[in-house]
Amino acid sequence: MSELEQQIHELWEHRDDLASVMPEPEARRVISAAIDLLDRGEARVAEVVDDQVVVHEWLKQAILLLFAISKMETTELGPFEYADKIPLKHHYEEAGVRVVPGGSARWGSYVGRGAILMPSYVNIGAHVGPETMVDTWATVGSCAQIGARVHLSGGVGIGGVLEPPQAAPVVIGDDSLVGSRSMITQGARIGTGCVLGEGVLLNPGIPVIDAETGAELSRGVVPDWSVAISATRPRRYPGGEFGLPCVLVVRHLSAGERHEKSRLNEILREHGVAT
Repeated sequence: MSELEQQIHELWEHRDDLASVMPEPEARRVISAAIDLLDRGEARVAEVVDDQVVVHEWLKQAILLLFAISKMETTELGPFEYADKIPLKHHYEEAGVRVVPGGSARWGSYVGRGAILMPSYVNIGAHVGPETMVDTWATVGSCAQIGARVHLSGGVGIGGVLEPPQAAPVVIGDDSLVGSRSMITQGARIGTGCVLGEGVLLNPGIPVIDAETGAELSRGVVPDWSVAISATRPRRYPGGEFGLPCVLVVRHLSAGERHEKSRLNEILREHGVAT
């Protein structure tokens, strides 16, 4: 992989004139080899190491190069027609992935064994872990990293990021549940074993606050094994007092505690929300 990484870096440095580095067929082969690694899950754009998100910039560069060298093509699937530069994934049955009609994922995204895609969308560079449910009308943006056994509920929006290459994507930890219509964007993070109520907005500028103490736990990061809901905090302006969005951690679960649906709904109903 180190040789491939070096070739991608070289192409990126000469992206305005790829022919000065290597012939076009060879450049396409190199770029496609990198995208295939993402597609098979043998490489990923980002990963968490010692609680820090490490971005593998060369894989993002490969994605951007793919867009640069690709041309628009028409694809027909039954009654549907698409015009795009990037083809869709194939061989779901072989990969052990269930895809309901209306669900789609681009080549260069990875969807793990046992995952389910309802009518939803997974963009290039994204990594969806095994046994994860991407529910109806949920979207997983470019390069987002979704863990194993995650449930992205209906209408959830996971933001994507391609440029700049060093920018960190959204990361969702294993065994987490993200409530309906929540929006997680701009490199925000949800830890392992978290439960988010419906309609949560999270980005690096939104504070995450402990409901018991009022302490600000982070900006844009929900800690492991937290139950969190959407909330507001007051702020006074010359024109009056207004509520700004925040995320409120209302319960800390024990590490490894199972998500019993009825109990979680009971906890969330105490605070007037659902998943």
